[in-house]
Amino acid sequence: MIAVRLLAALLGALSYLFINPATAFTNPIRRPGGSDPQIVYSGGYYYLMSTTWTNVQIARATTIEGLKTAERKVVYSSNVASRCCNVWAPETHYLDGTWYIYFTAGNKDNLDGQNLHVLKGENLHPMIAPIRSQRLTNEWSIDGTVVRFNQFGNYLAYSCFHGVQYQSLCIQKLGNDNASLQGSIGVISQPTETWERSGTPVNEGPAALYIQDTGKTYIAYSANYCWTPDYCIATLEWDGKTDPASATAWTKSAGCVFSGGVNGHYGTGHNSFFLSPDGSQTWNVYHATSNSKGACDDSRYTMVQVLGTKADGSPDFGTPVALSYDSAEPH
Repeated sequence: MIAVRLLAALLGALSYLFINPATAFTNPIRRPGGSDPQIVYSGGYYYLMSTTWTNVQIARATTIEGLKTAERKVVYSSNVASRCCNVWAPETHYLDGTWYIYFTAGNKDNLDGQNLHVLKGENLHPMIAPIRSQRLTNEWSIDGTVVRFNQFGNYLAYSCFHGVQYQSLCIQKLGNDNASLQGSIGVISQPTETWERSGTPVNEGPAALYIQDTGKTYIAYSANYCWTPDYCIATLEWDGKTDPASATAWTKSAGCVFSGGVNGHYGTGHNSFFLSPDGSQTWNVYHATSNSKGACDDSRYTMVQVLGTKADGSPDFGTPVALSYDSAEPH
């Protein structure tokens, strides 16, 4: 199996030497306004989730390159003071035949009221939303994402301060309606390692990663403060058997698995993943900044590049590609 994977990786690498410009794209995909990006593929279209920090938007195109100029449709905005502003990290997930959008929102005066919310609809473009958004959490929480476990069901992972001093990763079971949370909150990762405490200790931006060949489930997350160049991606690996709300179920990577300081990119983090149309490739979508000191603002841009595989079957994130690099569209 490993030999087959290595051969496939070699053939894939060779194919990039003969890229047809008509079937290629260059990064960035969204600049400015490319922070906390997510892309999904469904029904012949790529959907890019984004925010202007006062709303949630969806753009769609038949190619990654096409997302650069695709029309953006607003699917959420609100005049309600508690959820009008600081709208962050929208993600869409298809669960039980229905599309859901999970996002962060709070007030305009400060970041103390950040909470997770959900929209529900039948279609993505345009999103058919309910009369109002539904609030998911009652304590500070941001960056919600769905993680699926066959024997345990669907969970929501997010960044939290639940009983801990520093911004950490929490996980909680989704209700049967996928628009509520149930059971206890589990804190599964805290920024205890020296390599995740730059600026201020932070764990945020979780994203589920499923490796088909090995059956492994990972949560990629962002470590360090975003106003530092050290903002990076690290991973948690699930043991495949323990309750995912238990911290003992997860093994943290030995350090950052994807970092900036390469090709003029810094603060490479808050990523997500999507499968190519034929299901043979996993793609990494992340934001970066050209500011060598790091950035948390709208200068961040969206990058897309294919995820590799190491000889042991674990994910190989590689390094951030140059903006001049012609990448073949997903298979």
